[in-house]
Amino acid sequence: MLDSFKYLGKRMQMVKFLRTQGIHNEKVLGAISRVPRHLFIDSALENHAYVLKAVPIAAEQTLSNPYTVALQTQLIYPKEEEKILEIGTGSGYQTAVLLELGSKVYTIERQKELFDRSKQLLKKLSYYPKYQSFGDGFKGLPAFAPFDKIIVTAAAPFIPRDLKEQLKIGGLMIIPVGKRDKEQQMKMILREDEECSKVISLGKANFVPMLEKRQS
Repeated sequence: MLDSFKYLGKRMQMVKFLRTQGIHNEKVLGAISRVPRHLFIDSALENHAYVLKAVPIAAEQTLSNPYTVALQTQLIYPKEEEKILEIGTGSGYQTAVLLELGSKVYTIERQKELFDRSKQLLKKLSYYPKYQSFGDGFKGLPAFAPFDKIIVTAAAPFIPRDLKEQLKIGGLMIIPVGKRDKEQQMKMILREDEECSKVISLGKANFVPMLEKRQS
């Protein structure tokens, strides 16, 4: 499981194209340039690793379009040492990007197959989240709250109250909201105080649905 100059070249071309699409944060682009995306998908699909498209992974899920990963990461702009809660580990790619930025990442996956695979892969690639959980993303990780930022990588039918309450005051969450067969919107939630959060719509989104409960 090694990287190569071939894939490094493809990543740099992808990063160059992401700049033309409005991804301007150089630290985010640097993190994406260092993560070997082709290792987070099936080897039969490696040729699609550095194309701006979603790629199927196990458990009928997808690895998001690199543009989507870059955009969500840019929107929360995780800084060094910040506590980030990621809902939907998937294959671990977004997790690795967050870790490249020096954040303390806590991540949840509800699909046991994906949880097992991503845990093994991240360790093999020397990526170490602070905590990796097999659980229900709607519930978050209250034992480790509050979090500086929360990033949700699947579309929820509503903004989960538990997640809002696990944000620190002044923290923010990026979450796609809406059903798959209807229009989804990317939302930014800013927690202003104990009782009040500000919700900002950031445009259309297209994600697999966020489901409740663990799936073994």
